[in-house]
Amino acid sequence: MANKPALSIANQIALLKQRGMLFKDKVTAPHFLQNISYYRLKGYWWDMQLDYTLHTFKPDTYFEDIIDRYNFDRHLRLILFDAIERIEIALRTKMIYHLAMSFGSLWYLDTKLFESITIPYNGTTKTVHLHTIDELKKEFKRSQENFIKDHQKRYPTQDADAWKILEVASMGTLSKMYKNLKHQLPEKASIAREMGLNLHSELSSWLEAITYVRNIIAHHSRLWNRSMVKRPIEKIINPNGAWFNYPLLPVQSKKPFLIISSMVYLCNYVTPGHHIKEKILELFSNNLNVPTYKIGFLNNWEKEPIWK
Repeated sequence: MANKPALSIANQIALLKQRGMLFKDKVTAPHFLQNISYYRLKGYWWDMQLDYTLHTFKPDTYFEDIIDRYNFDRHLRLILFDAIERIEIALRTKMIYHLAMSFGSLWYLDTKLFESITIPYNGTTKTVHLHTIDELKKEFKRSQENFIKDHQKRYPTQDADAWKILEVASMGTLSKMYKNLKHQLPEKASIAREMGLNLHSELSSWLEAITYVRNIIAHHSRLWNRSMVKRPIEKIINPNGAWFNYPLLPVQSKKPFLIISSMVYLCNYVTPGHHIKEKILELFSNNLNVPTYKIGFLNNWEKEPIWK
């Protein structure tokens, strides 16, 4: 297919009108399209099309409803980033503490603590552990934190203690490192228990899914109506706190609902008294016109223990 010609803001609005979109306020529409690209907004009106080939809209599709969806999604992402920060910092703290107390300050370099799983790497193979260490050292090297620069200046050939180097590790690196720890390590189980789960495999699954959402949010991408590529385990063994009484519908698992619920669950353990759930419920109550079932909140979700 040939590349399409660029359209002026006026022509973008004309095209939307031609396809059946309605405008309550024609004055403010150009402002939104000047600051939020047509293509970015497309993700919020995609399901409102009547014909996905001709791109015509269903009756009573208003541009202002698209903007409401966009703003709802933006505010939801800000709330979830708060939750992810709490989870990430707690995970980092617990990994550093439990493993350093048992195996010393350089435990992250000890290959005996990690599974010997190999992955393709530059035409050869490399263990997941060594690949993760490479990524960790790159993160350490490019950090502009004063304590990192001080270490590099004073001890240029010395490996940093875990509490230094892991302080600049990304959520993805921490998640991979936790998952790759040997399963029989009691420290791995302790970390999971302190985060409210009885199995390390459950926590690993949740961390992978949350890292995936973190990356979406960090790139200011859309959560709205998105199907999750990474999904956390739903059926956890003997949950220590409020979870679900009944199995979820498939759509609830594949949309953000399940991952968001897992974030609320973890926050209940790592930051008791948090207001993540209250902020989400307030966002919903302030946007009653926004169909939250598009992100998986349906089928009496508010009656489940985790959301009561």
